[in-house]
Amino acid sequence: MDIETEIAARRSRMSVLARCKTSRLQGLWAKLGLDPAYKLLRGPEYGLVMLRGRTGGTGEAFNIGEATITRVSVKLDDGSVGHAMALGRDHAKVRLSAIVDALCHDIETAALIDAEIIAPIRSELDGEDEKRRQQTAATRVDFFTMVRGEDDAD
Repeated sequence: MDIETEIAARRSRMSVLARCKTSRLQGLWAKLGLDPAYKLLRGPEYGLVMLRGRTGGTGEAFNIGEATITRVSVKLDDGSVGHAMALGRDHAKVRLSAIVDALCHDIETAALIDAEIIAPIRSELDGEDEKRRQQTAATRVDFFTMVRGEDDAD
């Protein structure tokens, strides 16, 4: 696997872990039976990030506000290092995500984790996103302008 593919897979995996519910992650993790020895390199640390947005998604960027984040770095006994960060102050989820990140340096373990943890959570998150899109679409209002006959200049 080339480096760009590995980076994309890691980015995707960490995105899913950052968005999932802690209880769901812990439940799937417990089923795998993995319990690597590790030590904390950094964290859990809490901090703030600036959120930025764009009007209409394409306009000039502006600061919306700040959000709390938590980050953790761990080192497994085999020397693998994992990092994780997520919105909020849930250090248990972020610590477990960092352990998953470190374990995924091994291709076989990464395949197991992707199949048993990441795929089910990704499917659930996609379902929640689709439900939210449908709810939002149901409230959409289309504005239009009607042309009245007397406004025509002949």
